[in-house]
Amino acid sequence: MKISNIKGAIKDFFRSSQVKKVAAFVFFTLLMTAIIASQNYFFQDIIENGISKRDIIAQKTLTVEDVKKTEQHRKDVMQKVDPVLVPAEDGFIENNLQTLRTSIVQIRKKEAAASVKKEELGILFDITDTYKKDFVINVLLHSDDTSLNEIFEKASLTLTNILNKGITEKDYENGDIDRIIINNMVSNVSRRQVSVIRALLEQVIVPNLVEDEVATENARRNAMNSVKPYIITFQKGEKIVFEGEPVTRLKRDALRKAGYNVYELNWQGLAALYVLIFIATSLFLLYMKQFEKQFLEENYLSISGVLAIIMALISTLMPVGFSPYILPFPAFIFILAIFTNSRVAFVASTMLLAVLSIGHQYNIQFLSTFVFLNLVSTIAISRIRFSKRIDLIKTGFEISLAGVIIVFSIYLLEKCLIDVSNVLILTNVGLMLINGVMSAIIALGTLPLFESASKIITPYGLAELADHNQPLLKRLQFEAPGTYHHSLMVANLCEAAAEAIGANPILARVGAFYHDIGKLKRPLFFVENQSYFGIENPHTKLNPRLSKMVITAHPKDGVEIAKEYGLPPIIYNFILQHHGEGLASYFYNQAVKEEGVENVKEEQFRYTGPKPNMKETAILMIADAVESAVRSLKNPTPEEIEAIINKIIIERLNDTQLADSPLTLRDIKTIAATFSRILRGMQHNRIKYQENIVEELNKNKINMGKVLDEDLENKIKELEGTQKQPEPKEKDNGIDDSK
Repeated sequence: MKISNIKGAIKDFFRSSQVKKVAAFVFFTLLMTAIIASQNYFFQDIIENGISKRDIIAQKTLTVEDVKKTEQHRKDVMQKVDPVLVPAEDGFIENNLQTLRTSIVQIRKKEAAASVKKEELGILFDITDTYKKDFVINVLLHSDDTSLNEIFEKASLTLTNILNKGITEKDYENGDIDRIIINNMVSNVSRRQVSVIRALLEQVIVPNLVEDEVATENARRNAMNSVKPYIITFQKGEKIVFEGEPVTRLKRDALRKAGYNVYELNWQGLAALYVLIFIATSLFLLYMKQFEKQFLEENYLSISGVLAIIMALISTLMPVGFSPYILPFPAFIFILAIFTNSRVAFVASTMLLAVLSIGHQYNIQFLSTFVFLNLVSTIAISRIRFSKRIDLIKTGFEISLAGVIIVFSIYLLEKCLIDVSNVLILTNVGLMLINGVMSAIIALGTLPLFESASKIITPYGLAELADHNQPLLKRLQFEAPGTYHHSLMVANLCEAAAEAIGANPILARVGAFYHDIGKLKRPLFFVENQSYFGIENPHTKLNPRLSKMVITAHPKDGVEIAKEYGLPPIIYNFILQHHGEGLASYFYNQAVKEEGVENVKEEQFRYTGPKPNMKETAILMIADAVESAVRSLKNPTPEEIEAIINKIIIERLNDTQLADSPLTLRDIKTIAATFSRILRGMQHNRIKYQENIVEELNKNKINMGKVLDEDLENKIKELEGTQKQPEPKEKDNGIDDSK
């Protein structure tokens, strides 16, 4: 392969759009990493390998939690909490005593030798002391029934006392059962009975309290949470760290409170930060590709990237110790939502918030506050109609109030756990009160700059273009008044239809205003202007092909004029697409008459297009044809209006002019109904005046004049007769006497 071919292939590779997108992605992620990481180098200037390189003095009083001591204290308190014990199955131990009693009674009643009975009773008792065992067996064997019953009754009462207090595994393991029995023994028990009762209960007693693991865990957690944190205070002017001192976790937290970023970023740290930004940016692009494909164009992504970079710069360059609650996240959402939509703005702001919070070590209170605030801002901006710029300021004020409530609530909850400075709370609440209004002002001030740089029109820009004092509309009004009036009527139709089907009504209206500006190049060649200027139709002197070239050139001429006047590119779509690739049927039919159908092709008499590919431009195509057709009728009935609307829509559908538009059949039906309603209002009937109305008005005027003259003469005569009297202040017949 030749070297020239290799160079050409390399040039083509780097010129391809895919490579440019990858390059832009890499550049953005690297730039964001560099901006966020730059703040960490300030920390590297004072700390090296965990050792302070110089003395660092507190510029204000700082309170810092000693996390290590607090955690250790919490562990100690948690370990000291005894297990929570609950009673085991009821009646189990009592049943054991009753079973033992039944066995003893049965042995006593047996017809057997005393030695056999003693042996069987010995099996029931596990007593190591032989003398004690023999004593208990003899008492149980030789006592009369009354004494035996008394022993068991007192044993049962003693057992009840013991079980009410409970026996734990620890008691059992420590051999405390004998002590527990003695301490809970009922009164009026002889020494002889005590020994027997102890022996009986020792055989049946088992632990009746077991540990409730869930309750124990909750008790330990509550005990741990009740521990107040160890707070260390550094007074203003006090040294936080000394030169050569190891920087512990406590000192790092104090430095962070003082405004220092305490990450010591090496290459590994930088790589980790880049990966985080890479992931966040990729997730945002995946979201856009999946749900917001219409905003994947270069201009929209450029605005998102520039706004993110500006926010990163602001957060990085903020003075040391300054509260991050002043960061204008609402402004970020305002601007991005106005250029795209509120969903894109929320996703982008959330990704950016996560990256900045990790990169700059913002606390959880800040992160929580701005997650809520970003959601509030997103909802608020989605409800603005963009009719007045002051609405954005009002929304900013509402967001400020919401931010104040959020911050105050979070700090109020935190104050229940740790001691939070009231000054800190008031400072951050005040900053939140400023933030929303300030963000709205920033958004309003920077919108024109972003509009101009990106060539994307916003609702506010559309509102400005809709002003009839715009130079281009003023020129259209004076140079092509018929076209201007036609554009106004079409704009009304488009706005109403767009509103009805959920399209952009402001964009539809403004696009309709400018769709025919190409007619300014040759205004007298269009019939709506000829009647205004009272001239003969110049097409009568031209052949159909030349007339077609003049007429079908107005979309192309319109784009040239739009570029000359700096109109945004989206308006070009309305200019170029409002006729699509439609047929200039009047001149086509005229050519067929003159040249014969075999010598004329439809393609030669079609507009150059393209076909409408937006809802708004598709509405304009139908509205443009419908308004012209209805205006050509004299006093049309509602049925005639509806018929002509349906006829035009069917023609456009059959000619596939709406094939590229996203309109559904339901949308088209709604558009037709809307047009019919609006046009019926425009063509309303008027009361017919009498034919001799002018003559009657003239007669009345003459008669009224005579009456007024006679009254005036009479007044003058009265005044001449009463010159010495003061001038009257009253009026007669509507005429002031002083005059």
